[in-house]
Amino acid sequence: MLLRMAVCARLCGVGQSRRCRRRQRHSQADQDSDSEMDMDDEEEGERVVGKTKDEPEGSSVSRSSSCHNSRPSGAGGLGSGASASAFAGPPHPQSLLDLPPELLVEIFSSLPGTALPNLALVCKKFRQILNTETIWRRRCIEEFGMRDDLRKMEIVGMSSRDLYVKLLHPYRHILGLWQPDIGPYGGLLNVVVDGLFIIGWMYLPPHDPRVEDPMRRRPLFRIHMWEKNKATIECMYGHKGPHKGDIQTVKKDEFSTKCNQTDHHRMPGGRQEEFRTWLEEEWGRTLEDIFHEHMQELILMKFIYTSQYDNCLTYRRIYLPPCLPSDLLQPGLFKGTYGSHGLEIIMLSFHDSKAKATKLTGDPNVPAGQLTLEIDLNRPVRLPDLEHQRSMEELSRLVMEVHEEAQRGLQARDAPSEAAEVAPPQGAEGLDSAPPAGAEGVEPGAAACSAAPESQPFVLPLGVMARNEVYPRTCKMCFYGTGLIAGHGFTSPERTPGLFILFDDDRFGFIWLELKSFSLYSRLTDQLSHAQAPSMERFEAMLCNMQSWTS
Repeated sequence: MLLRMAVCARLCGVGQSRRCRRRQRHSQADQDSDSEMDMDDEEEGERVVGKTKDEPEGSSVSRSSSCHNSRPSGAGGLGSGASASAFAGPPHPQSLLDLPPELLVEIFSSLPGTALPNLALVCKKFRQILNTETIWRRRCIEEFGMRDDLRKMEIVGMSSRDLYVKLLHPYRHILGLWQPDIGPYGGLLNVVVDGLFIIGWMYLPPHDPRVEDPMRRRPLFRIHMWEKNKATIECMYGHKGPHKGDIQTVKKDEFSTKCNQTDHHRMPGGRQEEFRTWLEEEWGRTLEDIFHEHMQELILMKFIYTSQYDNCLTYRRIYLPPCLPSDLLQPGLFKGTYGSHGLEIIMLSFHDSKAKATKLTGDPNVPAGQLTLEIDLNRPVRLPDLEHQRSMEELSRLVMEVHEEAQRGLQARDAPSEAAEVAPPQGAEGLDSAPPAGAEGVEPGAAACSAAPESQPFVLPLGVMARNEVYPRTCKMCFYGTGLIAGHGFTSPERTPGLFILFDDDRFGFIWLELKSFSLYSRLTDQLSHAQAPSMERFEAMLCNMQSWTS
């Protein structure tokens, strides 16, 4: 792209031309001649195939011959000994203005759409060529993935240029993944080009506890150009169809939505009908079907809190984590079970010898944006046989031995003057020890990943609560980790030990020892566009910001 723009600049006369270089070689010439050369260069934008407006016919031939004869051997396919008769054909173009229109269309089509407005300011000819439909059609396809949708535009009489200039380009900055600011609950919004619309889809987990079911989605707003040949923003919240809305860009990587007709969100039966409708959509059941009193309170609390926003929300950009060949499994988004709070969405990412799971949706105890799980890939745990796996005491002993070893390692790191070599705990049967992170010749987590067999039997210990009675009965490997628990309102947060179980490439689990609870996580398989992080540094900065949003 840089080379292409450099060539365009040279042809336009923006860069250093051959005439300028020739003037440098004749730097000893008379000053008056130099001044006249400069004037000729300033008028070069008006030159037509090597001839200025007031130049006689004969002088253009001699000037053109002089330029061509100064070309190095091989330039333009002609040697230095070519005769003057070889230049009797069409002269070589001196600028982009001399190129045929069809070639200019091809050149302009390959430029990014953000560069075309400035190109239209160069001259009238460029502005006319930029009205060519082919240029904008290609920009719509290459930048926004529109193909079949462009055929629909022809039916409704909408041009590719209008679509790009008035819809796609002005709202390109809101495409991608976003997290709404809904207190502790968070969320996941994907803004995409969908047909001839830009639509903001809110992704919702499956109904509890069916963690392996596909995600649900609901449109919150849309932008289109059906009326008055200009972009129209509509709120899609509620049950009365699209109505007037607004979108404001607060700052970089942040925007807000506003509904201008919130009466469309109300239902004839009042708040009671709205609650029952919301409950059926959110949980797939009625309040009478939920017998757990604490769960009823959590559901009612969430309805009251989230419904007060009336789709007037602020969104902050989030990214999908980068994927590296050394990762234990492909990072990404997963749905997980969180007891009475139902299903929540987390983001799994890898950071050297650590795996981290960050909440995109949350609850009053541990809000969205917090680090729900942290796994030490340098501390694998080899499970005992099935009979001993059923014992919660045996599992707790294995995990706590690793936990105590990890705590001693942290204390030794914090107090290097008092650090001493610590022998591994006695009687740690069933435990796989791994070299410390950064050991010479060993990559973080590499020994851990190779220590466990391909698959081994797995069963939950007796007394461990699980939302899913159906779970995988074999696993690839297990690791020591910690999970974040807290009281209501994110009070007294603490990290407690647990066991991370990798079932396959799309499922993993975590046993919370203190809670005696099991969470099952399943990969979110939806294709999310405009969501990849530009770099690992930007992704890690985003994770830090997410925690500060809800802390």
